[in-house]
Amino acid sequence: MIKNDEKAVVTTSKKVKKILIAQPKPEGDKSPYFDLAKKYSLNIDFYPFIVVEGIQAKDFRKQKIDIAAFSAVIFTSRNAIDHFFRICEEMKATVSQDTKYFCITEAVALYLQKFILYRKRKVFYGADGTNKSLFDVINKHKDNEKFLYPCSESFDSEITNWLKLHNCGFATPVLYKIISNDIKDVIDRNYDVICFFTPGGVKSLLENFPSYKQNGTKLGAFGANTFKAVEDAGLTLEIKAPLPQTPSMISALEKFLISTKKK
Repeated sequence: MIKNDEKAVVTTSKKVKKILIAQPKPEGDKSPYFDLAKKYSLNIDFYPFIVVEGIQAKDFRKQKIDIAAFSAVIFTSRNAIDHFFRICEEMKATVSQDTKYFCITEAVALYLQKFILYRKRKVFYGADGTNKSLFDVINKHKDNEKFLYPCSESFDSEITNWLKLHNCGFATPVLYKIISNDIKDVIDRNYDVICFFTPGGVKSLLENFPSYKQNGTKLGAFGANTFKAVEDAGLTLEIKAPLPQTPSMISALEKFLISTKKK
């Protein structure tokens, strides 16, 4: 059990029974996570490791960024999409139908359907969820576009450095803040697997437990930047998505569960 001395002690059992998904619980009764739990007799809990707070319109105005002056938008998360269109609505800013969207993964790209009429000719995404694959796509269009990269206060400097190196016109509007959630009571439940979806989730774990040790807990991560955050923290990552054989966290978890049964 994890006490107030911030030492994380978790089960070392190979048999997976309890999984923590570091995201809010899906709405409604239908979710592939629920199907997975039933199929493998699992207890799957959901708890967001981070809280996302949107920047108010008055604070966005101080950044003096004219959204209409940009012909392309780079999205690396659903949070960025949510808050970009929220600010556009609050500011009464019109986004041209010709705007191009460059997304880190197909899942992020498909989320755009919530806000726009999705057309393949104006929505692009990286092949494998890495920054490199995103750059490969942007590189084909960079000469004719001016880019917006909506982000939090802790944006991905690798992306901005690439844009600078390739002489792209761009701006980085800060649209939201990522705050670590209090997860001490949650982690205290001794999970066999914890799945992260953002670098902020990894940061939250370490802020809540500076002396965190895995002690047998298996970690999963979604997206190349989250992979890096886990590994930079000195933790062992065993479940990865998206990859060619595991395009979703569900498929990555199922592959892992099957492999543990064979041992």
